[in-house]
Amino acid sequence: MTGQVLEIERRGAIEIAMLNRPDSLNAVSPELAEALQAYFSGLVNRLDVRVVLLRGAGRVFCAGAELGSDAFATEGPGRNQRQLAMQRLYSGIVRAMRACPQPVIALVQGAACGAGFSLALAADVRIAAEDAKLNAAYLRVGLGGCDMGSGYLLPRLVGLSVASELLMTGNFIHAPRALATGLVSSVVPVDGLLDAGLAMAGDMLRASPMGLRMTKETLGLTVDAPGFEAALTLEDRQQCMLIATADHETAVEAFRARAVPEYRDL
Repeated sequence: MTGQVLEIERRGAIEIAMLNRPDSLNAVSPELAEALQAYFSGLVNRLDVRVVLLRGAGRVFCAGAELGSDAFATEGPGRNQRQLAMQRLYSGIVRAMRACPQPVIALVQGAACGAGFSLALAADVRIAAEDAKLNAAYLRVGLGGCDMGSGYLLPRLVGLSVASELLMTGNFIHAPRALATGLVSSVVPVDGLLDAGLAMAGDMLRASPMGLRMTKETLGLTVDAPGFEAALTLEDRQQCMLIATADHETAVEAFRARAVPEYRDL
């Protein structure tokens, strides 16, 4: 897929999804929102893709939603219904990112504002370039700071106090503080961002395919588990399913032989 608002590049079991509207600072237009939701929803049935890198073309990750779009027009009959449909289109991207079985690694360079901030939050891992800065820009345009999952995801990443500060001020958090608060996993030079993402994806590919998918699923469920016992039950379920796979036997044999396992997703 080239020449599209969302470009997809395949590298073995890894796909690189690139927001491709650099002249608009990768602002999320309705067309791009539809492409993102379709792409991440479609990954459920594409188990040959094992890890996804999400990046932006040009000098920024994503400057937010395209505010001037006709899709956000507030005049005329049915405007509330249209607005709700558009809101659900955008929030549906985050829902699809969290639901897809593949780990998603966001590569954040330059600004990640508003919708771009939420896309980064929805990823499983975030790697920032040294020039990265992120903010909940929704508040700066007369909206609430909680949008596209930010009110749910951000406190789980950085704690309620820092999340409250960021969502209630719309202030930027720059790469060094983002690293210190746990919002991002690492900070790298701008020209090393893609390589860092590919290296982390490579580390993930050492796991068995089903093991990696179930780790994402179980982690997502245990974060919201009502208690410790429920979390243990989910983990027990995961391990009992994986221990019965052929890939588990392959991994054990390779471990004993100090060899690299050749997984077949069986």
